[in-house]
Amino acid sequence: MAESNIGNIEFQSLLYDFYGALLSDSQNEVMALYHEDNLSLSEIAAELGMSRQAVHYTLKKAEHALGEYEEKLGLVAGYHRDRKLAERARTLIQSSIPESDEDGSVKTELLSIIARLSE
Repeated sequence: MAESNIGNIEFQSLLYDFYGALLSDSQNEVMALYHEDNLSLSEIAAELGMSRQAVHYTLKKAEHALGEYEEKLGLVAGYHRDRKLAERARTLIQSSIPESDEDGSVKTELLSIIARLSE
């Protein structure tokens, strides 16, 4: 159970990275404190002068909005898909292009391009 919670928190953080700018100022502030500064709900409440329940509600509302953005835009899914494709291309290049293609520059350049695309 804790493992799925960690996965969910990481997923919410990724959603926030992609779509955080679309949230309201209040939602953005709560998400930043929770996901970037790793503050607890009680710490956020004290920091913002809100009740813990209000922080919880704002966080859940923001997470719901992020989920809706992902459903409509699919940027995180595309990011994961592209990273898998880049890894597959990297594997194919490493296994099929010999190190000694003249000076190894083709293989090096292809791997460099894939690395930049994967960032």
